[in-house]
Amino acid sequence: PAPAAETFFARVRDHVLARQSGPDTGYSLEATVTEPADALRGAAMAFRAALDRLSAPLQSLARTLAARLDDDLAELEPDSRRRIEAACRGLARRAAEVDVWGAMLAALDDGTPEAFVDWFSLHRAMGRETDAGLHRHHLDPTVPFSETVLSGAHGALITSASLRDHTAPEDGDDPAGESWLAAEVRTGAHHLAAPPRRVSVGSPFDYGRDTRIFIVNDLARDNADAVAAAVRELFLAAGGGAIGLFTAISRLRAVHRRIAAPLAAAGLPLLAQHVDAMDTGTLVDIFRADIRACLLGTDAVRDGVDVPGRSLRLIVFDRVPWPRPDILHQARKKAFGGAAFEDRIARLRLRQAFGRLLRRAGDHGVFVMLDSRTPSRLLSAFPPGTTPERLGVAATIDAARTFLRDLESLAGTESVP
Repeated sequence: PAPAAETFFARVRDHVLARQSGPDTGYSLEATVTEPADALRGAAMAFRAALDRLSAPLQSLARTLAARLDDDLAELEPDSRRRIEAACRGLARRAAEVDVWGAMLAALDDGTPEAFVDWFSLHRAMGRETDAGLHRHHLDPTVPFSETVLSGAHGALITSASLRDHTAPEDGDDPAGESWLAAEVRTGAHHLAAPPRRVSVGSPFDYGRDTRIFIVNDLARDNADAVAAAVRELFLAAGGGAIGLFTAISRLRAVHRRIAAPLAAAGLPLLAQHVDAMDTGTLVDIFRADIRACLLGTDAVRDGVDVPGRSLRLIVFDRVPWPRPDILHQARKKAFGGAAFEDRIARLRLRQAFGRLLRRAGDHGVFVMLDSRTPSRLLSAFPPGTTPERLGVAATIDAARTFLRDLESLAGTESVP
């Protein structure tokens, strides 16, 4: 590395690698910004000085162009004026970015402001290093949202089927308002001067009749062969129309390798995010069009899929979707309630996943969690009227098959063998 920026990021890479305590797994890495080595601190100071030398002429040029607009307003053609105005905006934006970068570098000496979280990262893709960086995020992201969006609006409507957090199955009516408080914290509404108006609309679905929830209690979740076998047999029992959700890409790929051939032999097409060379939207479109198809995916499939009808009748989740314990999450966990904060995130993700099953009248489906360590305190994520059952894997497969066939028969549709 020769320029100040390249030297700084090379030292960041050294810092991140030096802070790793475990074996190198080939995945992306991160490290705190505390106690940087002298080489990194010196590189940061040199980089900051270079940014200062860049900031002044950026701002000077922006002022000069703004003065030109003022002085020569009567002589400028409309196109010329628009080009100069666009240049002024671009220069101001770039100057602001440079100043923010300088402030982040200064924090390596002065300390990170309380409202933010800073960290270093080394990004890798397929085991190859692609980027190094210094990151800054708001500790509470609802603060800038409320200041920039909510406070300047005449009104705002924030709505979601999973907005509130029920901590117990019986608090659906929530007389104490605890779940509403959680919603206000998540949206930033509690930062506003006036309290928000609360409206709750009941679901049109009969979840107790049209869904079943099973938690498999005899499966070794670290046994890739056993997990893959369970996913395979559940997909076969449903005759397709199934989504497998994974909290790690490596486990998704491991299951895909083990079940692709037997599902193909049974006439069930298998699609997989992070395996098939297609974007998530295309994979979902293909899955939606074939009632015998199966799909493996991660977060984007869990939160952003709308597959009404018989194309989706089974969801299998490999593990409890706890948040990844990265530096940003650890800081927010400490600030927002510790373990209760993690529980809230996990319940939200379970609620989002379960919500994929019923999208319109007549839908029905089965939700299976393969993680025997699923704590009871998370089960309030599921709608009132549902009763999660803890069964062995064989009993779960049989119960799912029976439930789906019985409902298909009652609905007058031909069941998938």
